[in-house]
Amino acid sequence: MTKNKKTLIIGATTKPERAAFKAVNMLVAKGHSVLAVGQNAGEVAGVKINTKAIPVKNIDTISLYINPSRQKDYYNYIVEASPKRVLFNPGTENPEFYQLLELNNIKFEAACTLVLLTLNKY
Repeated sequence: MTKNKKTLIIGATTKPERAAFKAVNMLVAKGHSVLAVGQNAGEVAGVKINTKAIPVKNIDTISLYINPSRQKDYYNYIVEASPKRVLFNPGTENPEFYQLLELNNIKFEAACTLVLLTLNKY
């Protein structure tokens, strides 16, 4: 088991068919603490989905499940959260945002959270 990596999911959902839903479940199952922000309030695996950006500290990973046009609203929030890394899941890749993260010395990866967890590379 990897050490607990405090993770913020942006784009969380209560829809079981969505990758963001599966990611919250898998992160919790693997012992990571999870915070979640999404369009609609709800709960997944005991994690409350907040509809507004919540104050966060000591975040290891921010995992994105929102498309690049919606990411703009979160640029400052994510930079200020100063995570160790940002994961761009398939479909969320955003070269404009990559540059901003680089300027702020925040690592990023275009990678699938589910795949990383499955391969124990999270």
